[in-house]
Amino acid sequence: MTDARALVLSAPRQLEQRSFALPEIGDNDGLLRVEACGLCGTDHEQFTGAIPVFAPYVPGHEIVGVVEAAGDAALDRWGVSVGQRVAVEVFMSCRACAACRAGDYRRCEAHPFPEFYGNVPVERAPGLWGGYADYVYLHADAVLLPVPDTLDPVLATVFNPLGAGIQWGVNVPGTKPGDVVAVLGPGIRGLSAAAAAKDAGASFVMVTGAGPRDTKRLEMARRFGADLVVDVTEQDPARALRAATDGRLADVVVDVTAKAPTAFGQAIKLATRRGTVVVAGTRGAGDVPGVNPDEIVYKELRILGALGVDKRAYAPAFDVLSSRRWPFEELPRAVVGLDDAAQLLAVMAGDVANAVAPVHGVVIPN
Repeated sequence: MTDARALVLSAPRQLEQRSFALPEIGDNDGLLRVEACGLCGTDHEQFTGAIPVFAPYVPGHEIVGVVEAAGDAALDRWGVSVGQRVAVEVFMSCRACAACRAGDYRRCEAHPFPEFYGNVPVERAPGLWGGYADYVYLHADAVLLPVPDTLDPVLATVFNPLGAGIQWGVNVPGTKPGDVVAVLGPGIRGLSAAAAAKDAGASFVMVTGAGPRDTKRLEMARRFGADLVVDVTEQDPARALRAATDGRLADVVVDVTAKAPTAFGQAIKLATRRGTVVVAGTRGAGDVPGVNPDEIVYKELRILGALGVDKRAYAPAFDVLSSRRWPFEELPRAVVGLDDAAQLLAVMAGDVANAVAPVHGVVIPN
């Protein structure tokens, strides 16, 4: 094969198939044959224009595939071999700047945010920078993770949202045994955060959702460690939490909602005195209704923003997936080819009337 098919997002809701020449591979780079690419909330926000499209690019950053070709220097740097199944991390690392040397390669100076896989313009050669494609170019600064042999490609794509759940639900707030944890949003990252909090020893986990779209997701949350689920359109979440915990509020609140500006106000109300609120979901608006800044002061809250994930969470994510102790294989899931990716993105974005969005969407190029 000398060419690769890829889907290019050129404008909101304009996802078109193009052909790209496969690049020549040198000593320091490589080529990945894509087996599966998970669909993130960011993907459908890019698709609908909620996140602006500034230049055409190949979306998809939850990438799993097989190393098709690579130079010896690249293989040595990545610690993998040709023919091995790997996951591609979202962010690249030059391994030389101050941020990378400190281990915070999400802030790599050579690849500043928002330059990451699934968000690089196709005008940058060779154009194959996203997972909605037959092949992905492995830049010298790519970061690869070996995928355990026990995981098939579709399930392995969960490494990204599960890594986010571990990072945002445990690592960032410092969740410890005995904590009460509230997770706002019952999508795959919310379910992952609930499971991660339970694994960290949380004594009580609540998961919230909003409306009929979230009903089945809240039911699923009980299988991912939730002791209490609350539809915030029917119950006050803080009151429900107090009633279930003998008056306790949450030591840790993890807000993974998207385009739900009122959720932040709920997070503030749910947090106990000197509690921690992790904000990992985008607000989608400049106004945040229901927030009383004085409450942050009176409670002496820690408000922490969380951007992305790194290998400190991805490695344990693969361990959790391999253990099968949480039912990630049984998530409501839609798996499609390149031809049906746009339709699945529209469903996940809520654009299709009466369509039920899966918790986990995956694109398989071939």
